[in-house]
Amino acid sequence: MPVQSKLFWVAVLYFSEGFPYGLINDALPVYFRSQGVSLKEIGLMSLVGWPWLLKPLWAPFVDLYGSRQQWILACQFFLGLLVPVVTIFSTGSIGTGLWMWMTCLALLSATQDIAVDAYTIELLAPHEMGRANGIRVTTYRIALIATGGIFLMVADRIGWHGAFIASAIALIALALLSFFIPKTLRPVAQTGGALETGPLVTATRSLAGLVKRPGFIFIALFILFYKLGDMAMGPMVKPFWVDRKFTPMQIGLVPGTVGVVSTIVGALWGGAFTSRYGIFKGLWVLGAAQAISNLFYAAAASLPPSLPMMYTASVVESLTGGLGTAAFLSFLMSLCDKQYAATQYALLSALFGFTRSISGAFSGYATEHFGYTTYFVITFFLAWPAYLLLPWVRRWTVPGRVED
Repeated sequence: MPVQSKLFWVAVLYFSEGFPYGLINDALPVYFRSQGVSLKEIGLMSLVGWPWLLKPLWAPFVDLYGSRQQWILACQFFLGLLVPVVTIFSTGSIGTGLWMWMTCLALLSATQDIAVDAYTIELLAPHEMGRANGIRVTTYRIALIATGGIFLMVADRIGWHGAFIASAIALIALALLSFFIPKTLRPVAQTGGALETGPLVTATRSLAGLVKRPGFIFIALFILFYKLGDMAMGPMVKPFWVDRKFTPMQIGLVPGTVGVVSTIVGALWGGAFTSRYGIFKGLWVLGAAQAISNLFYAAAASLPPSLPMMYTASVVESLTGGLGTAAFLSFLMSLCDKQYAATQYALLSALFGFTRSISGAFSGYATEHFGYTTYFVITFFLAWPAYLLLPWVRRWTVPGRVED
């Protein structure tokens, strides 16, 4: 398949992957905060990310049963049906019904992620991953513009209920487009000429393929810590904008759209940098920029409300977030064996998901206790433990590949 065709489908699929994630993590915090929900409850929403954390438990089924296309189509279709259900709940606090609704959205979204990530790993050659990950992050972030930017601007014009219904229509349209995804060749594990199947066998072999490599414990810790500062601050950014008395239209325009465009630019630069200089250099150089950007939000919180300062903080944080993410995703993908792509990538991304869920769950409590300024400074320091693990990361990386 021509490289341009591969990049097109990577773009389509990662837009599809980013759309429900953006609804949960970008649109809903603004929606709930505008309805008077507390920072503690909004922070606890990060626990809804448990399906991303536990997706290795059902990733083997995606590896063994059905096609990647079937899994992707099913998830997109049911997401489209489920999104408008939020309109039947009252807000002011997040009750049991809303928790169940968000959990179902997260389960479907996480399962779609498993299938899309596995499909992409099968589709791409190692030398194509740097460029493809730039495209991947770009289109994922365009989806976040749709949910965290355009969605909020639409909600400001036609109301929240109308915006949720429009999102459901978009998800059904994505399912129709995904019907045309080209099939990929899937390697099959065999021993002694006999086909080995079964989720337990697949999960065991997938895990063993990673753990048996020297120094895996340090790589696992690196994955846990690399985005810690970024993830700890993330859930409080949109509530910070709300508390600074910005309207949904302004939030949708600046952090939701201009900020995401900045992330796209950062992702493209990060993908190009990683392809040229290698994954290891991309991780530490771009990761440092990602950490420093948190201080811009700390500065914005310490000063009286100022449009220029808020805009600067949003653009810098988003730009550097794209830089660091492009290198990080290239690293995760390079660790995976194509034969067990779905399960191995799910295992690795679950570590990343654990960081997001736990740090996000405490973010609301910490912000209410310390205030925005101090908490944002704390997140800057949370980014640095990963750097102690770089010597082990270097041993696992050669240009574009991981040492076995």
